Amino acid sequence: MDALAERAVDDGAIIAMGRRAIATEAEALWSLAHGLDSSFAEAVALLMATSGRAVLCGLGKSGQIARKIAATLASTGSPAIFLHAGDAVHGDLGILATGDVLIILSNLGDTREFGVIMRRAEMLGVPILAITSNLDSPVAASARIVLPLPPRPEACPFGKSPTTSTAMMLALGDALAVAIMQLRGTTASDLLALHPGGRLGLDLVSVESFMHHGEILPLAAPDTPMGEVLDLISARNFGIAGIVDSHRRLLGVITDGDIRRCGIDLASRSAEQVMTQRPRALGGEATARDALTIMSEARITAVFVVNDVLGGRVRGLVHIHDLLRLGIG
Repeated sequence: MDALAERAVDDGAIIAMGRRAIATEAEALWSLAHGLDSSFAEAVALLMATSGRAVLCGLGKSGQIARKIAATLASTGSPAIFLHAGDAVHGDLGILATGDVLIILSNLGDTREFGVIMRRAEMLGVPILAITSNLDSPVAASARIVLPLPPRPEACPFGKSPTTSTAMMLALGDALAVAIMQLRGTTASDLLALHPGGRLGLDLVSVESFMHHGEILPLAAPDTPMGEVLDLISARNFGIAGIVDSHRRLLGVITDGDIRRCGIDLASRSAEQVMTQRPRALGGEATARDALTIMSEARITAVFVVNDVLGGRVRGLVHIHDLLRLGIG
């Protein structure tokens, strides 16, 4: 019999368990946010002033959070690397160098391996930033700056498994990264340089940065004979023609589908008689994701970019191959 069918607890009780766990962590995060003081500002200043890297160090669940924070800092423009506390005492301590900042994550702050790591940091003149709930711990005592975790219960029913504490550590790491980005004036273009591909790139790449424009655009007047429109589509190789008025406002488009629907009567018709009116279009502020979404939903391979999606002047053209060349299509 299915294990779920055998359970004695109903769905409502299970949902309540999940809500209690989330609420426990949410309350802790609220307390953490409202408890931030000048030590957070000092931590941000320290990280911004360092000539080296942020070296994130932890063990166990705290170590996994440290690895994620290192990745977040690095991906937002702050050089960072993860140092596993266990591996550090078996040779990886060579990662730490003068000019770095050592960030130690430890809920209780009394892990034995940290003693060796902190002595090495002191020898190199590397400042220590500690994230811990125990202000009386060796880690806190050795740190230049301490970001304390407020005393809140773990979401674990036994109050032991790192849950609430690691959620707060992760939030602090995100807060540091975001504050540094804002103070440095990080732009979408800066972030794109660190995320040139993948889903994030879709949201950051403006269509204006890669669209086709100028004389290469396949544009024709409404009274253009379809024979000339066919030559235009073939010559420009986008599989589409835009039909525009004298002010270059987009009136319609002609694609392979429009041509097939006309059949043998095509030669006697004008562009206006064949075009699809009110076509889908992109505004100049659109992103690569917007272009991909329109193409996917409308099942088209090209879309015009206009300065106003409600009948605006044509500014450019995006083809599905452009997205593929960017590696994000």
